[in-house]
Amino acid sequence: MARPTLRFLFAHPAHFIALGAGSGLARWAPGTVGTLWAWAVFALLQPSMSHAGWATLIGLGTLIGWWACTVTAVHMRIADSGHIVWDEVVAFWLVLWLVSPTSFWGQLYAFVLFRVFDAVKIGPMAWADRTFKGFGPRGGFGILLDDFAAALCTLLVIAIWKY
Repeated sequence: MARPTLRFLFAHPAHFIALGAGSGLARWAPGTVGTLWAWAVFALLQPSMSHAGWATLIGLGTLIGWWACTVTAVHMRIADSGHIVWDEVVAFWLVLWLVSPTSFWGQLYAFVLFRVFDAVKIGPMAWADRTFKGFGPRGGFGILLDDFAAALCTLLVIAIWKY
């Protein structure tokens, strides 16, 4: 399957999750669109979420996302389709949560850094992408892991820049 459809999105709950509630259906740069969707959801939830709430959401989102990404990759017959964007969503939520409170410009800086690290796939991102490529639970974990590596690199650059 080259590009998922609206019908595919609603065919299984895992597809809806893995495709970021439809943000992964974007024709161009679905990973960027998924990250923007994550940012919008973060902005909506942030005023009413505690640290424990974010930790729970990100933890459960990771576990449920592992399942959803695994199932969706198998159904798409593509080990790590760019249209699967839940990995960007949950990893960018982690970045935004850990850099908060910050201004719009701080969030934009985090967004740009995260997208660069996710797209370039150097160092830890390349290792995770190579090591866990495939189908099944290992492959689903790999879909998430390279984005968490991008989140870690983003957070390290921000920490170095701040201090």
